[in-house]
Amino acid sequence: MSKSDAVRENVKEYYGRRLEASCDLQTSASSCSMPCTLMPSSVQEALGLVHPDVTKRFFGCGLPFPAKLEGCRVLDLGSGSGRDCFAFSKLVGPSGHVTGIDMTEQLIAASRQFVEYHRRTFGYEEPNVTFIQGYMEKLSEAGIPRDSMDVLISNCVICLCPDKRSVLQQAYDVLKEGGELYFSDMYASSVVPDHMKQDPVFWGEGMGGSLFWKDLVSLAHGVGFSTPLLVSASHIEVHNTQLKAKAGDIRYASGTYRLFKLPRQSGMSAAAVIYKGTVPGFPDQLDFDSSHCFKKGVEVEVDAKMAAILQISRFSSDFTVRMLDEHESDSESTQQFCHLNPFLLADRRGSSVKQCSKTSR
Repeated sequence: MSKSDAVRENVKEYYGRRLEASCDLQTSASSCSMPCTLMPSSVQEALGLVHPDVTKRFFGCGLPFPAKLEGCRVLDLGSGSGRDCFAFSKLVGPSGHVTGIDMTEQLIAASRQFVEYHRRTFGYEEPNVTFIQGYMEKLSEAGIPRDSMDVLISNCVICLCPDKRSVLQQAYDVLKEGGELYFSDMYASSVVPDHMKQDPVFWGEGMGGSLFWKDLVSLAHGVGFSTPLLVSASHIEVHNTQLKAKAGDIRYASGTYRLFKLPRQSGMSAAAVIYKGTVPGFPDQLDFDSSHCFKKGVEVEVDAKMAAILQISRFSSDFTVRMLDEHESDSESTQQFCHLNPFLLADRRGSSVKQCSKTSR
């Protein structure tokens, strides 16, 4: 058995059999990455309609619910109990579709039991959610076509996968041009040493496999994604004495990032953009990430990457864009992605959650 296969089997055992509810986890990640703004009422409503037995077995670490999902095709990487999938099935509406993929047979079987319940609850004629057993680093083998998805989401599961580059590459491949990967995950303040990755509980809690946050940028660029945009972050407090001792000086944080699939040669330049106030649920202001806040009717200068995102993604109809000549662009005023560090953002916002990582909630 390969090292990666051994890790997968450990995670399957940990989440399929050992953990019966989110309160069985040993860290504080399961509710640690709260959004920096109030949750839209549509998301609150959708989450409130999810069956309580599904929510009970939710092991995520954040709220990866991007705006403007009506009619979208959404793929949830590591769907677990299906909580996020069922909430998304409400948000995308009957014209959209949600696919959840998870490697754990018990969780997929449990999720499928509630498909009909949520169809009736949402008043749909046909179910708009499907669950597939498979690996997020092998989406093509699971039957997910290339260039087929508008949005990919993931909630604290990439840290459980030993081959993160493959996860990001597969995510990039199945997204349509202009699509995005919007995900929450656990991050380490430094590279986690190999000897710390051998403990099954340490890995199962997401600590052994947490990515050093700086490595996310290089991995994203390596597979073709745009520079990550950090949306929100919170510190993770480890209250289990043994796990805390094993972690040593390494600190952990939950971060929510968004990555976009842009054309390889977009030919874009910096631009002045104006938000129209047309994204549902955000009539006056759209907080795109921790560095970009767009107020309705107010012109804002953005760099070439953000200009490309706003013109090519599903948000293209929500902005007017005026491209700037080189001499018009003030590089000092253009937003630089200086808040990619989830630890700094959590410090700035005083964001910390007690005892609830993948364990207590």
